[in-house]
Amino acid sequence: MLKNQKDMLLYDSIAASEPRNTKPVSCQFYYMLLQSNRLISLDALRGFTIAAMIMVNFPGNEQYVYFTLRHSKWNGLSFTDTIAPVFLFVIGVSIVYAYTKRLTDGTAKSSLYKKIVFRSLKIFAVGMFLNLMPEFDFSNVRWTGTLHRIALVFMFCAVLFLNTNWKQQAWIAVVLLVGYWLALTLIPTPGVGKVMLEPGVNIVAWVDSKYLPGKMWQGTWDPESILSTIPAIVSGITGMLAGRLMISRFSPGEKVNYLMTAGLFSAIAGYFWGLTFPVNENLWTSSFVLVTSGLGALLLGALYFIVDIRGYKKWVRTGVIFGANAIAVYVLADVLALFFYRAGFGGLPLNELVVNELVQAGMQPELASWVYALFFVAINFVPAYILYRKKIFIKL
Repeated sequence: MLKNQKDMLLYDSIAASEPRNTKPVSCQFYYMLLQSNRLISLDALRGFTIAAMIMVNFPGNEQYVYFTLRHSKWNGLSFTDTIAPVFLFVIGVSIVYAYTKRLTDGTAKSSLYKKIVFRSLKIFAVGMFLNLMPEFDFSNVRWTGTLHRIALVFMFCAVLFLNTNWKQQAWIAVVLLVGYWLALTLIPTPGVGKVMLEPGVNIVAWVDSKYLPGKMWQGTWDPESILSTIPAIVSGITGMLAGRLMISRFSPGEKVNYLMTAGLFSAIAGYFWGLTFPVNENLWTSSFVLVTSGLGALLLGALYFIVDIRGYKKWVRTGVIFGANAIAVYVLADVLALFFYRAGFGGLPLNELVVNELVQAGMQPELASWVYALFFVAINFVPAYILYRKKIFIKL
C-alpha cells in the first residue's frame, strides 16, 4: 500500500493517463517507483553528452579537426551537431523526474515557478559571463549561446510540464514543428522578396537582425537565434514525453521497446522530412529535431537496457561522474581553457605546442588535435571526480 495521500495522488496522476488496455499494476509498484534510486542511465547520458561538448569545443588545433567533430557549415548532420539537441532531450527527461517528485511532495506550483525562473536566470547569467570572458567587453557582447538556449528551453518546458499532460505536450510539439516548417518555407524574407533558406538571408536571420541585441556569432546570423529557440523547445518536449514513458507502469522491457521504437520512427520521419526541409542545426529545422530526438531516445533506451536492466553500471561510471555536475563542469571547462589554450612557451599556447610535438612524432594532424581534446576532457574529469567523491553537487 502507498504510505500517504501524496503517493496516492501520484499514482492517480500516472494511472489516469495510461492506456486503458494495459494490465493493472498494484499501488506498491508506484510507491517503489517513488522510492527508487536515480535513473543511472539518464545521469550517464547527461554526463557523456557534456564530455562530448567539451571534446568538440576544445580541439588541439582549430585548423585540424575531423569533419564529424565540427558543426556542419549548413545543411547536413555531423556528430557535433547532435550533442546540443540530445542534451536538451535529457533536460526534458530530467524535468519529468524532478517535478513529478516535487508535485507529489505537495510543493505549490507558485513556489516551483519562482525556482524555475530563478534557475533559468542563473544559467543565462553564467552563459553571459562565459561570453564576456576574458576581456569583458560589454560593447561587443553576444546575447546568445549554448547555456542561454538551455536556460530558455528548461524554463519553457518546466512550466509546460506543470500545466499540461503528455498528450497536450505531444500536440504542442506537433503544432510548433509544423508551424515552424510553414513559417520558414512560406514566408518570404523581407527585402529579398522570396523564400530563402540560405545562411544570413532567411526569415530567421531577418528576425535576429531586427530584434536580437549585440553581436551575432556569424556576423549576419546566429545559430542560437530567436525563432530557432521554438523548435529547440520541442527537443525538450520530446525528452519530457520519453520521461513520461520511463515513469509509466510499463515493465522495464516494455519501456525499452517503446522508447527504441519511438526513437527509430522519429529518426526515420526526420530523415524523410529532411528531403524537403533540410536537416539543419543552424536553423534547428523540424526535421533536425525529429532526427536528433530519435537519436536521444535510442541512446537512452540502449543505456537503460545496459545499465538499469542488465546492471552493467561500471561501464558508465565516467558518464555518471560528469553528469552529477554537468553544467558546472561545462562552465569549468571554459575557465580552464584560459590556461590550457593560452599559456605556453616560446610564444605558442600549450595546445599548439602539444599538437606540434605529436605531429612531429608522426601523428596525423587531425588525430593529434583530437588526442589533445580528449586530454582536455580528462583534465576536466579530475574536478568532476573530486566533487562527486565529496558528494558536492552544484545546481545552477
